[in-house]
Amino acid sequence: MTKKQLALEVINRLRKEYPDADCTLDYSEAWQLLVSVRLAAQCTDARVDKTTPLLYEKFPTVEALANADPSEIEEIVRPCGLGKSKARDISACMKMLHEKYDDKVPDNMEELLALPGVGRKSANLVMGDVFGKPAIVTDTHCIRLSNLIGLVDDEKDPAKVEKALWKIIPPEEGNSLCHRFVWHGRKVCVARRPDCSNCCLKDICKYGKKNA
Repeated sequence: MTKKQLALEVINRLRKEYPDADCTLDYSEAWQLLVSVRLAAQCTDARVDKTTPLLYEKFPTVEALANADPSEIEEIVRPCGLGKSKARDISACMKMLHEKYDDKVPDNMEELLALPGVGRKSANLVMGDVFGKPAIVTDTHCIRLSNLIGLVDDEKDPAKVEKALWKIIPPEEGNSLCHRFVWHGRKVCVARRPDCSNCCLKDICKYGKKNA
């Protein structure tokens, strides 16, 4: 089985297993997703989803966050860890959105990556979830499962994993597959203790076959 064939089989099986998989961060507007994904660095989505309503209660718009003192933002987002740097990035990002983009989030990779605190993972998430464009979000789940399954070979660098996956995954499938990797990584293929016996991929997964 080639890597492309393996990828298609993984896509089909995970689609059946998690038909409704979507982003695990709560948001209603594009700029809120940018805030959430910045807060999610080294923090759980559950903690982020408890924190953002408090942030938006005080600063309900891009303009409000842009005009807020970073220390006020930090006070609210501190439970997510790295409060000072996250508050600084959120403040700078919202200022750019307000001053350059009329409070709208740009819909192309180049401009998204130019926003403070926005890397390829965040940009791809926005491209896929908000704008419905081809995207591959190389978060920890995507990188770990891609290596275990055998879609990539001992590659941990997010940019290189993304590049390798683009070669074998149909563009329209990338975003949904990455969400399903998150769900599967939390429910079955848990870090350091994957439940291979109950995995829908066990007969095609490189790690699963090795540990059968």
